[in-house]
Formats: sequence, structure tokens, C-alpha cells
Amino acid sequence: MDWSQVDVTIPRGSLGVAPVPGVHMAGFHYHGTRPIDITMVAHPAITLLFDLGDQSWTVHDDAGTRTRGSVAIGLLPGTVSLTGSGAGACLQVRLSPVLAAEILDTAGLTGTFAELDDVLGPKARKLSSDLRSTTSWDERFALTLDFLGDRLDGRRKVDREVEYAWQQTSLRQGRSNIHSLAAETGWSRQRLWSRFRTQLGLSPKQAARLVRFDHAARLLADGTAPAEAAAQAGYSDQPHLNREVRSIVDTTPLGVATAPWLAIDHAAWPSFMPQGRQR
Repeated sequence: MDWSQVDVTIPRGSLGVAPVPGVHMAGFHYHGTRPIDITMVAHPAITLLFDLGDQSWTVHDDAGTRTRGSVAIGLLPGTVSLTGSGAGACLQVRLSPVLAAEILDTAGLTGTFAELDDVLGPKARKLSSDLRSTTSWDERFALTLDFLGDRLDGRRKVDREVEYAWQQTSLRQGRSNIHSLAAETGWSRQRLWSRFRTQLGLSPKQAARLVRFDHAARLLADGTAPAEAAAQAGYSDQPHLNREVRSIVDTTPLGVATAPWLAIDHAAWPSFMPQGRQR
């Protein structure tokens, strides 16, 4: 992927963070002519991809699941790739698992992806049409926030204990365990495990693995050596990191370090960059 052929736009404000907690957005305009073939790297967010180009891309995985156009991608989706024939535009929205569970009911999306209409409902087509009808990224961001904001009014609430467990897992960069989290919430380990999995679509242990991997992946993409990234991300050693990377994204730390998906995170997702390393 030649990122010099891609213009990236993020919402105005502090590090591009949208004014709705749990929502991050970035707009991409590819003006090159070569085909697109990019593999996603798992991250701790539900991903909504609005295809705004004239020629729809194809999203597919190793299991043979395929769809065209706009798509919602769940947590831990495995190997998911996007392929397209040329120039186009895309709006990517990343939702925290807690917010996604409240407004989209995405627990069943874990490990896979689905057409956006199946996740957002029939109103998604109008939103997609409205996004296509304007070339202003500011307006596109505003339209998307309005759409998501409308869903907040009737949202179902995730348990406070589950929300707390997710927040602490993120803040501690995956260095948490179900026993301590359960004690902090006042719930039993079994109850927290069950409610967390039911509402967010993965277990607390899987969540910790994903958050820790995401921390390591960003360190690797930012030029940190694998052994140092393993230490900073809380792995016992580099072989431990190697095993986790292979398990989650079926590649090596070097593969993650050079992954096109992460190559412009400093521009598209600056608030997610390792502290002190934003460029």
C-alpha cells in the first residue's frame, strides 16, 4: 500500500478524538491507480467501514467469508483483508466495545464481520447515501456522529461492573486478571466472566490479550525492537510475544511492524499512539 497516495482526515480537536466518548473516526481518500490489498490488524474496537468510492471493495477472510461494500468488523476477527480496484474513499469509525454493545448489539460479531446494514439497520443506507453525497469530511463526521447520537437515546446499558472491567483492562494495557477485577467490582469471578462475555462478546481474558497485543503492535509499528516491545507490553519474553502475535494475527512481530494497516496510525489515530511517541 502506497500511503503517499492516501489523504487522511480526522475530526478537528484534540488528537482527532470525536466529541462522543468511545467514538474515533478517520477519513481516507486513495487517489492512486494501483489495486488495494490491505490486511487488517486486530485492535480493541468494533470497526465500521463506510465505502464511499465508485467501485466497491471486497472484504474477505481465510474462511472464505466475503462481502462487498460497507462492513462492520468485530473483535478478534482473524485474518480479514480488503481488496479493491483503484481510487476511492472510506470513512472508518472505531467504537469502544462498551459503546458498540449498547447501541449496536455487536456481541455476536466477535470473530467475524457483517454487512453494515445488518448491524446498523435499514437507516444505514440513508447514512451511506448522505455520506456519499458530500465531499466534506467535516460534514461526514457530523452526519455519522448525529446517526450514532440518535442511537444513544434508546440504548441498552452495559452493566457498570462490565464497563469498569473493560476500562481497567484498557487503562492497565491488558495487565489485569479476572480475579482482581471481580474483587474490585464486588462480583464473583464467575458472574463477571459470564456477564462480560455475554455483553461484549469475548471473555475478560481474551479482552486482556487483545489490549496487550494492541499495545505491542503499536510499539512494533513505531520502530520498537521486538524484545523491547515484549517487555514494555508485559509479555514474559520475546517468544511469548511471538506466540501471541501468531495466534491473534497469524504473522510475526516483524510482519506486524511492517503491516500497511498500522503504517499511518500516527496520522489516522494519534490518540492511540504510545505515550510520548506521537508524531
